[in-house]
Amino acid sequence: MTGARADGLYDVVVIGSGVAGLATALGLAGVRRVALVTSGELRGGSTTWAQGGLAAALGEDDSASLHAVDTVTAGSDFGDPATIQILTGSAVEAVCDLLRRGARLDRDGFGRIALTREGGHSQRRVAHAGGDASGAEVSRSLATAVRQHDVDILEHTEARDLLTVGRGLDRAVRGVVAVGPDGSEQVLSAAAVVIATGGIGGLFTTSTNPAEVTGAGLGLALRAGATLTDLEFVQFHPTALDTGGGAGQVPLITEALRGEGAVLRDGRGRPVMAGRHPLGDLAPRDVVARRVAEVRAAAGRVYLDATSVDDLTSRFPTVVAACAAHGIDPSAVPIPVAPAQHFSCGGIRTDEWGATDVRGLFAVGEAAATGVHGANRLASNSLVEGLVFGARLAARLCLSLPLTTSQPDTLTPRPAVNRARLDGIRLLLSDDAGIRRDGAALADAADRLASMPSAQGVDDADSVGDQWLAASAVVAAASTRRESRGCHWRDDHPAASEWWHRHRVLTSLGADGLPVTTVEPIARSRPALERTA
Repeated sequence: MTGARADGLYDVVVIGSGVAGLATALGLAGVRRVALVTSGELRGGSTTWAQGGLAAALGEDDSASLHAVDTVTAGSDFGDPATIQILTGSAVEAVCDLLRRGARLDRDGFGRIALTREGGHSQRRVAHAGGDASGAEVSRSLATAVRQHDVDILEHTEARDLLTVGRGLDRAVRGVVAVGPDGSEQVLSAAAVVIATGGIGGLFTTSTNPAEVTGAGLGLALRAGATLTDLEFVQFHPTALDTGGGAGQVPLITEALRGEGAVLRDGRGRPVMAGRHPLGDLAPRDVVARRVAEVRAAAGRVYLDATSVDDLTSRFPTVVAACAAHGIDPSAVPIPVAPAQHFSCGGIRTDEWGATDVRGLFAVGEAAATGVHGANRLASNSLVEGLVFGARLAARLCLSLPLTTSQPDTLTPRPAVNRARLDGIRLLLSDDAGIRRDGAALADAADRLASMPSAQGVDDADSVGDQWLAASAVVAAASTRRESRGCHWRDDHPAASEWWHRHRVLTSLGADGLPVTTVEPIARSRPALERTA
């Protein structure tokens, strides 16, 4: 159903319509009264643009334990083995459930799901749809299913604030203040709110994500009293189409091309990954992205040579179309590529069921930080993460909802985002908190952010509200972690530290309205992961 209930009363409100939000809403449908709030259309967000596929141990020579080991390794041994085992152990069933909902995955000549290999994977375990249109197919199948079930869908509606009760440790979330496409305010009361708003790509000048994905969910969570973690780990994809300096969303050149034999080369045709990593062009993304950035800085453009890959047009139609729009025929000439922001490995801190440290508030997908991705996400784990943890959260909320014993406070929603100021934040993060960082640049970024009106409690038409909070939180976390690990690289602290390996950075909102960080020892069980098929 399109539109909200007249009384605005729900059991659960889900914010976001990517894979995680759709999977959560679908799991709740028919059991709980559910509203799904999305700032765009139901099939919007980053999921639709995902070219990578679904990583699962579907091959005869593969196993969940092998998938888990690869996930830990790609994440620089910083991921949580317990939640990683949940992900990899549930991935096959998640893919099968998606198929039951009508998803059309690519098949080989024998009718089996076709599997390819991507960076960081030791096996061919990545399933695709439409060659390089996997996210669009996942989004299509889930959105179709959601529309067929009892879910109230509020499209082109922005969640501006969370309704809360209590203070301090007794605070609880009890609903959402939303602004509809006509500018009208809607109050949606609920026992539980799920943030599934995706990542922070729109806070950088170039990203593979849509410009509207700007970390607003992180700001909502911070203002509600939730803790964020691992925000310093921002992944840059090594092969976005190099459009010659343009800003905004840039086309992704899928890693699956390298899995099929494409090679990264410099302007003289030399392989740029030769001798740099045992996996060569299929090394983890952080390694490849830094190498591509290094070569570009020293010797000009970098190219992905896919001219030897068979059947490019039929197997990778999205890449071929993106290249053609810029006058490039990838079957004849190498594709110019450059790193671009791609994924946030951190987010709102949750347990393995999606619960935050604020009662009634939950998070799932890229907006959440379960510990699955560690310091660097393994390729094609994100769609599966949304499916697995969305289903788990839905199952939890079907069984039990937080108690609602009092009416929420009424909050004044923040104004719409001023795009000019948001452009300033994008330049700042890209320059000072991008693929390579140092303490001086991060300190300058923090000072410049703190001087913006949003930092001084100014809530006027120039405010950037939750986007400013998200950007400030990323800078604070990156400043705090004084080592290089995974996709967080500090030129002034280029080595990985064993002390930092045993500690993580938490971010919360201080009394002055600014994000503050604390460092917490990691006190979790680290079960042994065996590399067995």
